[in-house]
Amino acid sequence: MNNHYYTTNPDVEHALKKWTFELLNNDISFTTDNGVFSKQTVDYGTRAMLKAFNETIIPTGKILDLGTGYGPVGVALALRYPERQIDMVDVNSLALSLAKINAKDNQVQDRVNIFTSDIYENVEGKYAAILTNPPVRAGKSVVSTMLKDAIQHLLPNGTLTVVLQKKQGAPSAKKLMTEVFENCTVIAKDKGYYILQSVYLN
Repeated sequence: MNNHYYTTNPDVEHALKKWTFELLNNDISFTTDNGVFSKQTVDYGTRAMLKAFNETIIPTGKILDLGTGYGPVGVALALRYPERQIDMVDVNSLALSLAKINAKDNQVQDRVNIFTSDIYENVEGKYAAILTNPPVRAGKSVVSTMLKDAIQHLLPNGTLTVVLQKKQGAPSAKKLMTEVFENCTVIAKDKGYYILQSVYLN
């Protein structure tokens, strides 16, 4: 059965759930389903990444939520920073349909652009920031591409912010990001999660 959350069309028996969660000081309504990552609650890594993200240090411009899932990062950012456009992309069509529902239910549909993209395949333009909680189960090559190719899609002084558990490859990700960007800072550590950030210094 093709039911992995990082695949295009998860083959699942649907079981829609609706719940509310606080992110970035906003109570956000979510609809989730089988076949998406962390369907019961916003996972701890995502929460830690959003908490550590500092919007004030990035340049003017749009933000990319890479691997949006059902949209917790993109919707939370759209609510918190209404002046910025948020692009939300994923390879999972089921997750994207939920992200669109969640954007509409939280009245940010006019501030977000939700579309299918296999990593950066359909991504155009440059971003002030890229945030990702990469799908470790999809394999190291997928995660590595998400990290190393980010530099091609950032504005000068734009940031790549990544959350990974130490045991799931945070040290090697930090090494890769340092090689690509010539800098990488651990901006937070939280219960085994590392929040890594690189700046495109062009």
